[in-house]
Amino acid sequence: MQYLTLVLFAPLFMGAAQPIKNTSDNASPLSEFSAQWNDPKYAACNTAADAEYMNDEEKAVIYILNCARTDPKLFCSTVVKQYPEYTDNAELINITYYQSLITTLNSMKKQGLLQPDANCYSSAECHAYNIGVEGARGHDRGDSCRNNVFYNGECIDYGHADPLDIVMSLLIDYAVPSLGHRKICLGNYKTIGVSIQDHKTYDTNTVLDFHF
Repeated sequence: MQYLTLVLFAPLFMGAAQPIKNTSDNASPLSEFSAQWNDPKYAACNTAADAEYMNDEEKAVIYILNCARTDPKLFCSTVVKQYPEYTDNAELINITYYQSLITTLNSMKKQGLLQPDANCYSSAECHAYNIGVEGARGHDRGDSCRNNVFYNGECIDYGHADPLDIVMSLLIDYAVPSLGHRKICLGNYKTIGVSIQDHKTYDTNTVLDFHF
């Protein structure tokens, strides 16, 4: 099987988001941005809820990303539009990559929900752990992960621990002219694995492995 490896890196320019506070056990991770996200129809976005091999933060990355894919216009009008103020980063509004994300979300068609996949997760976890220990960047895998590759598209984020920051960093895709992260995250993939690991240089790194 042929695998697509995109050598892309998410930016480290954004301020950290405030921890998302759910007001109830059933609240969406995006409920602070709009109560509309608590509509029961969006509960379907939480596809990784029962994936025992992922932790809560990794599951939340998938939940948030699925919200963006299933209702891009609402995600834009609530989350994206409030994000500069939410992160105390008002200058983000004037950055072309942020502005182009608004255009993308308002013009794109709804995408299918990403389903968690244990093989994708194993692939992502192996790479995230190893580059974290080494303090490395990029998609090239060492010997310990060379035979554990299961993805058609891969994104790596550095320096963000909060699930919302991870998703927004990849969607804004600052300083990546190809917008490769954004295209993968909003692309026609079916399954995903997310692993958040410590990183010797950037404190945290997250690998997202996508499969058709």
